[in-house]
Amino acid sequence: MTDLERVRTPSRVANAPLYDWDELVQEDRVHRLLYTDPAVFDAEMTHIFGGTWVYLAHESQIPNPNDFITGKLGLRPLIITRDNDGVIRALYNRCTHRGTTLCRWDKGNSRSFQCPYHGWNFLNTGKLRGVPWPDGYASSLVRDPKFNLAQVPRVESYRGFIFGTLNMDAAPLPEHLGPIRKPMDEWIDRNPGGKITVCEANRFKYKGNWKLAYDNSGDGYHVLYSHHSLLETENRFKDEETSKGMSYYKTKPDELPMYIQYMGNGHHFKDKRPNLQARPGGLWAIESLHPGMEHVAERLRTKYGERAESMLDLAGSEPVNINVFPNLSLLGNHIQVFQPVAYDETDAVWYGTRIEDVDGSLGDDVVADINALRMRTQEGFPNFGEVDDIANFEQIQRGLQCTEDEWIYMHRGYGIPDRTVTLKDGTLKAPATDELFMREYIREWKHLMKNEPNIAIRREP
Repeated sequence: MTDLERVRTPSRVANAPLYDWDELVQEDRVHRLLYTDPAVFDAEMTHIFGGTWVYLAHESQIPNPNDFITGKLGLRPLIITRDNDGVIRALYNRCTHRGTTLCRWDKGNSRSFQCPYHGWNFLNTGKLRGVPWPDGYASSLVRDPKFNLAQVPRVESYRGFIFGTLNMDAAPLPEHLGPIRKPMDEWIDRNPGGKITVCEANRFKYKGNWKLAYDNSGDGYHVLYSHHSLLETENRFKDEETSKGMSYYKTKPDELPMYIQYMGNGHHFKDKRPNLQARPGGLWAIESLHPGMEHVAERLRTKYGERAESMLDLAGSEPVNINVFPNLSLLGNHIQVFQPVAYDETDAVWYGTRIEDVDGSLGDDVVADINALRMRTQEGFPNFGEVDDIANFEQIQRGLQCTEDEWIYMHRGYGIPDRTVTLKDGTLKAPATDELFMREYIREWKHLMKNEPNIAIRREP
């Protein structure tokens, strides 16, 4: 067992709230200060990135005992490790001596971590292993738990996705995820054996608030205009039988069967799969052309016949946006992570994924071909679509410097009778271009900002 330490952060005068959150977050609009005030950002690091479950890593990134990667929980640097007993931990990447970061590698395998400043050495359980010249201390440091590394007190996985929270009162992870688990399960289970392995990433940085990315993660209203050049590039070959990529946004998207669904606790889901042809190969049919892909597809079809269509679908980009508040998005075959850096700076990381031949039914050659195609398709949107979005985020942050023009509106679909439907499970469903998801997730944001989380850390005893 580990010892729990309650954390009391210095409070404002008389515990007064930073703002009247009800004034800043209204039914159909939010105030610019949510994106431009450093004090709001600082409060978010406690109330949002400390107060709810936050995505940390995927288990495939640390598959073996003593594997580790470095990451963050809000601004807190972490070492996410699988210790020698297989326990997944999220250690604070902070030496308990003078506070320097302990591990400066992105990933690796190690039973212990040695501070590069004064040489204090810690096991990957967080326990202090030893210090140089210990006779210089009046008592034995290794016997005092306060010198063991702090760690996130609650770390849980859902089907390989590792989450952590500092809030001891947060609901259990499955309950917190709630209905968003269904599209997550579908996204995972379309891969052989329900298994994916995380690959390397496309990494972007933009000068804007982290919420701008989450505001955009379920937005179907911008596609035709912001991604015009991408749509034109995807459909540049006029002899293709099927419109490629997101061409379904070109006409009347709200009359199509795709939709946006709010799933509770800040999570939401945009499902564009109903637009596809319901047949094996229907997903691959809308994949835009990439150099060499036709030769691989022809080889698979020649060797495997009709079965090749389902194989090729594994390489196609699943047309979903599965958004888990506050920092995770599953889209296509990507795992996208939003990492706040400052009130006006964010890292957006797009991890690729590959399939595994879990039961041996595909064979090494097919898996190699599918993963090669998958790598090509995963290069598409980050390099041709995300750059459009980032340009928008930076220009929004710039526009919000007009201090007298205070409000950001999110009222598309609001107040129209019967446009939003409440489903039997309590989730909300609306046309794909509606801003329902933004109105509802920011309501959860406000709830978290108004309530004081029960923050704690753990140390090995």
